[in-house]
Amino acid sequence: MPSLAWLRIVWGSQGDCIMNALEFEYIIVGAGSAGCVLANRLSAHAHTRVCLIEAGPVDHTPWIDTPMGIIGLLRGKRYNWYYATAPQEALGDRKLYWPRGKTLGGSSSINAMIYMRGHPSDYDDWAAAGNLGWAWHDVLPVFKQHERQQRGGDELHGVDGPLHVSDLAQPNALSRTFVEAGIQAGLPCCDDFNGRSMEGVGLYQVTQREGKRWSAARAFLDPVRHRSNLTVLTDCLTTQVQIEKRRATGVRVREGGHERELRARREVILCAGAINSPQLLMLSGIGPGRHLQDLAIPVVYDLPGVGSNLQDHLDVTAIARESTGTAVGVGFGALPRLLQAFADYRNHGTGMLASNAAEAGGFARTDARLARPDVQFHFLPTLLRNHGRKLAWGYGYTLHVCQLRPQSRGRISLASSDAGVAPRIDPAYLSHPNDLPVLRAGLKLARRIMASTAWAPYGTRELDPGPAVQADSELDAYIRRNAETIYHPAGTCKMGAGQGAVVDSCLRVHGIEGLRVADASIMPVLIGGNTNAPCMMIGEMAGRFIESGTAPSRSVVQPPLVRLVG
Repeated sequence: MPSLAWLRIVWGSQGDCIMNALEFEYIIVGAGSAGCVLANRLSAHAHTRVCLIEAGPVDHTPWIDTPMGIIGLLRGKRYNWYYATAPQEALGDRKLYWPRGKTLGGSSSINAMIYMRGHPSDYDDWAAAGNLGWAWHDVLPVFKQHERQQRGGDELHGVDGPLHVSDLAQPNALSRTFVEAGIQAGLPCCDDFNGRSMEGVGLYQVTQREGKRWSAARAFLDPVRHRSNLTVLTDCLTTQVQIEKRRATGVRVREGGHERELRARREVILCAGAINSPQLLMLSGIGPGRHLQDLAIPVVYDLPGVGSNLQDHLDVTAIARESTGTAVGVGFGALPRLLQAFADYRNHGTGMLASNAAEAGGFARTDARLARPDVQFHFLPTLLRNHGRKLAWGYGYTLHVCQLRPQSRGRISLASSDAGVAPRIDPAYLSHPNDLPVLRAGLKLARRIMASTAWAPYGTRELDPGPAVQADSELDAYIRRNAETIYHPAGTCKMGAGQGAVVDSCLRVHGIEGLRVADASIMPVLIGGNTNAPCMMIGEMAGRFIESGTAPSRSVVQPPLVRLVG
């Protein structure tokens, strides 16, 4: 018996015939940060039929709505692709855990909710490489259009958008102490990482509304779900893009054990992320020809860059124990605090359960000669090991440091011609010799922050790397044993016109008509910060390109609207 989802397609929202109900103007694959934005924008035209396809389930669960539910989301598989990398040679052949969102909202439904745009020069670099329309002065208005800034609007912030950006309701005292410790260590105080300067330490702003997670699905999809021309399919895996005479004409999907075809009159847009978008292109015969032939996939278009250029922020932690019980932890006295937290959250939307875990952080330069920060900190007022999947007894805090601009490049490749089999993920961490020294320098700075006198009232002592680890060679060994992802894969469908490019500056796939990619995979170079807000911006840009039908025309030599520093 067909599922309710398929009955909805067959009969349509207005009783359309079967043939018409299987056809749409636009099919969007992936209801993540970019896909939700794009579905909102394209379906705003009443006579334009849009289908949004998501492989995961609906997002209506307290685990997603409650910010501290991130702990359960990272441990579970229902809303999480729960990927693992190939063994990493530079990291002792370890396979690293890569969580990615698998629900409406995508990774914006399971992330730490940090609102971060990146450094303006990141986007200027994209434009300077030939991607017209992607400079800072081009994308800033999009960020502002999306934003509903709790603090009010100005030349850098918007107040009328659907994406709530808020201060943390009730940050832990240790998070404020981290900011004080960072200042003692020589870093400036930064009260707005999306302001005129992002360098320094401070409390993060988050995509929350009244203490609840405000994902891309909440911001952009929920308000338009009533539109009769928008069909949203969940628990529905896209297995292939249908190509006829080098033009995308639709997709094949698998739902409830059955495969069916949906037709797109105008375009198919892949918003499936840096892992799944290149996977789907290759499954459709678009990618490195020899690799596809090895898996007996007919080559539709030999596009070598598909899956290459994989970049991610590699991250290592310094961990300390504190003796006052101020931290969030598992220990004696934890149960009464947890009960109080439930009460605070239920009654006021505040307290421990409203925390995004990574409450504070900052940006720093490991070399004063650099023009912009090259490391980022995420501070958690809790002991965190193995992405929270390993229970840590007691009270303490964890300081993450990641390298913002890695030069190592990896690849996504197919492990099977079956879309239900995870692709091979090889980020090739630390394969470039310049990456490890930056991460080491960032770890040294993190330890200096943790050694500041601001921590004295908490009776802290370092657990990791540990007092005995001091020499560069010892720090390098610690990094190789312990470094993990901080969840920012990008670059595998590179935007550009040169070698290795997959999409042009309008996000159209080279060599194929009617097919675009709009997600973190199109980033030519990974931005220096968290990637959620930039992905929403990419979805908005894709919508503008589709609606205008023209390429960007603004010159990259125009002066920026607002110049940020640091």
